[in-house]
Parts: sequence; C-alpha cells; structure tokens
Amino acid sequence: RTFHGNSRLLTSQIISYYESINQGKKELPEYFNFASDVLDEWARLEKVDGKKPANPAFWWVNDEGEEVKWSFEELGSLSKKAANVLSEACGLQRGDRVVAVLPRVPEWWLLNVACMRAGIVLIPGTSQLTAKDILYRLQASKAKCFVTDDERAPAVESVLPGSQFLKSKLVVGKGSRAGWLNLKELL
Repeated sequence: RTFHGNSRLLTSQIISYYESINQGKKELPEYFNFASDVLDEWARLEKVDGKKPANPAFWWVNDEGEEVKWSFEELGSLSKKAANVLSEACGLQRGDRVVAVLPRVPEWWLLNVACMRAGIVLIPGTSQLTAKDILYRLQASKAKCFVTDDERAPAVESVLPGSQFLKSKLVVGKGSRAGWLNLKELL
C-alpha cells in the first residue's frame, strides 16, 4: 500500500532513523508525543503535497456498511478538539486518568490520540465489563473521567457512590443523559 505515493522511500527513512537510534548514532528525543510528532507531521506532508493521500489515516466500517474516513489533517484536528474537551470540559490535566469502556467505534480511536496529545493516561476497558469490574477499575486507577456509550452508562451510574475520584462522565452517543457530558456535542 502506498502513502502519498512514496511508501518505500518513507518506510526506508523511518526504518533507517530507528536503526540509527538503536546503533547509538542518533539520540532519543527527550520528549516524544505520537500525536504531534507523527500525526501532525503526516498532516503537514498531506498539505505540502496539495492533494489527498491515496489511503486515509483512519477508515472505519460498521456491520451496516456505514463508513467514517478521516485524513491525517482531519484526525489531527478532531484529536485536538477531543483533547480540549478532556482538558476544558472535563477539567483533566497531564497525568490524569480516563477509563474508556466503548465498543470499537471511531471515538475510541479518537480518544486514544486525544489522550496522547494531552498527556492524559487512557485506561481502555472491554465493553463486557460488569458494574463490579468498573468499580474496581475506578478505585484502583483513581480515574477522574469515565467515557462510555448509552448502553454501558447504567453500569457506571450504579457504582458512582463508590468512586470518590471521578469528576466527569462522557457519553458517546446521539442523545443526552442526565449528569453526563456528550462527547459528540462537545466536539
């Protein structure tokens, strides 16, 4: 598969760069952030070429055939917005923890990149977790935010009295839920 029409060149550049680090010829960067150092760089390259890449940065298809495609620029922009939601609407700071219990919908990947961008620790959980499992994860992680969908929100609500660190709750869905912020509306 080709990215921007020069996959072999780019792939060989990346491999040679990492080989040079492993051989001690280059120093590891003091700070590295995948979202800004890789994703934003790909978005910049996308703009420089002045054309859309042959392959999207993100391509999701559900069982009904519904598709979501994001270019590197779109994924970068959306992840910045999601990072702002986490930082501003949810009041999270670098090092704070977020538990995300979602099926693999586009927002799941978006939250991954947003957390990387903002320095927030993402704790993913399978959508099969029970209320007891959720309570344990909230207590053990001291998470300040919980992200889930409408289907799993009642399990979270049932354990709220036992989770003293939780400050905000985000729901991924089309409707609203009392006491929850809606991620799609905030984006």
